[in-house]
Amino acid sequence: MTEFLDDENVKYGTVKIANEVVAIIAGLAATEIDGVVGMSGGITGGITEMLGMKNLSKGVKVEVGEKEAAIDIFIIVEYGSKISEVASSVQQNVKDTVETMTGLSVIEINVNVEGVIIPKEPKVESEPRVK
Repeated sequence: MTEFLDDENVKYGTVKIANEVVAIIAGLAATEIDGVVGMSGGITGGITEMLGMKNLSKGVKVEVGEKEAAIDIFIIVEYGSKISEVASSVQQNVKDTVETMTGLSVIEINVNVEGVIIPKEPKVESEPRVK
């Protein structure tokens, strides 16, 4: 998986992957899981969204070394979901996606559940009383 990061295999220079790139990949991978409603980004994430910019790395903290990465993810889950199953699925999907796309070895993924959202019931249009 880390073929292109090994010194012997690099012919033209080095490849460095920014923390922000890994954070974006991890955030997108986490939101693919059923039961994850969104990411918890704190106050700064909310301000950037109000200004019309979508922060794709919201709710993700990453430490990237030369060959390894450690990731902290802050999610909001849907009410009724089994939190342990959602968290486990997030860990597996983030690990697989980051390792496939970057070649880094993911050594740690900490999933922090920051909240639970109760889905709104869709408004049911009542039939008109007069026909």
